[in-house]
Amino acid sequence: MKVKTILVSQPEPKMENSPYSRLIEKEKVKVDFRPFIHVEGVAAKEVREQKIDLKNFTAIILTSRNSVDHFFRLAEEMRFKVPDSMKYFCQSEAVAYYLQKYVVYRKRKIYVGKRLFGDLTPMFKKYKDEKFLLPSSDVLKADVPKTLDELKVDWTRGIFYKTVISDLSDLRNVYYDVLVFFSPSGIESLLQNFPDFEQNNTRIAVFGNSTVKAATDAGLRIDIKAPTPETPSMTMALQKYISDANK
Repeated sequence: MKVKTILVSQPEPKMENSPYSRLIEKEKVKVDFRPFIHVEGVAAKEVREQKIDLKNFTAIILTSRNSVDHFFRLAEEMRFKVPDSMKYFCQSEAVAYYLQKYVVYRKRKIYVGKRLFGDLTPMFKKYKDEKFLLPSSDVLKADVPKTLDELKVDWTRGIFYKTVISDLSDLRNVYYDVLVFFSPSGIESLLQNFPDFEQNNTRIAVFGNSTVKAATDAGLRIDIKAPTPETPSMTMALQKYISDANK
């Protein structure tokens, strides 16, 4: 069956010439973007109930842009002036670059990993005596606490924001040839919004092992999977599938 319409369960990319733009142009398909989940900040009162006092920490571990935004939002709400001596351990260059929104980069102690959380291990070992705060969402990848516990660093997790299922009721009678998912939360959102969802001819595209598992556990048929050695990105996997289906 041919593919003409795709719904990606994420916000639309901000860059002009995104891989999706090239997919639309090459395959003449319609691609819509709609976040199936969104992030909501936790109130300062809830953070205090977690027994977290920001002045007790000498270093902040930042794993995403959301963790950056919500740390500084709560610091402001709690009237905590972040000291210039604060150290920042950023999981990737993208997170470190985003940090410039809040601090003067060249005047701060910022340590950057390559991409994966484990890439920060040498830096954690070097600064073992710091008191680390990990601002996170209510959903945390298992490798994060595992890495920190194995290194025996002094760290505290603070739930500063939560992943919330978006209201998709306006899509009830809208049909797409392909639905694209990047997280188990996206699958959960689909089933919570549409408990009577029947896949029929809808193709399901998933990215990552945890999303594959969530889709399989939900009884969905997976038609497109990434990353693979042949198709390391979702747009490449879609491109390959569509070019075969639309012959």
